[in-house]
Amino acid sequence: MDLKSKIRNIPDFPKKGIVFYDITTLIKDGPAFRYVVDKLVESCEGKKIDAVIGAESRGFIFGSVVAYKLGVGFIPVRKPGKLPYETRQISYQLEYGCSTLEMHVDAVKEGDNILIVDDLVATGGTARATAEMIEKAGGKIAGFCFLIELNFLKPREVLKGYDIFSLVSYDS
Repeated sequence: MDLKSKIRNIPDFPKKGIVFYDITTLIKDGPAFRYVVDKLVESCEGKKIDAVIGAESRGFIFGSVVAYKLGVGFIPVRKPGKLPYETRQISYQLEYGCSTLEMHVDAVKEGDNILIVDDLVATGGTARATAEMIEKAGGKIAGFCFLIELNFLKPREVLKGYDIFSLVSYDS
């Protein structure tokens, strides 16, 4: 399936010089959405996964469905102040600013094998910060699954040493 034809490119969003890869056009296409979820799940075959983590907000879309298909729980990672219970947090640099993520302190247990799922990896900053937060909680990273990878931003250098799967890559 030609997934790139299902993804709308929006230039100069959220700021000039950035191309936003809009997945809403893909997820409203039932067969394309199913294809993506099935491929993400297939990439996990043979891995021991105790839970899936998805970062706010598009990581929720794919992460929760992948968790369902794998028969494991889903853990949301959110922006500060959005989770109702005690949290742990991590701050990190983005390509156009700084951000902070939080998860509940009891979300990941010592030795849990966690799969991180998101729609897109750009510089790898959000993914790396999420992995660090999981590892500080005692969890292990089973791998990363992304719909889109922006190769030209070299996210694999930031995520070196981790198992990474992506369905669509952009080289420029």
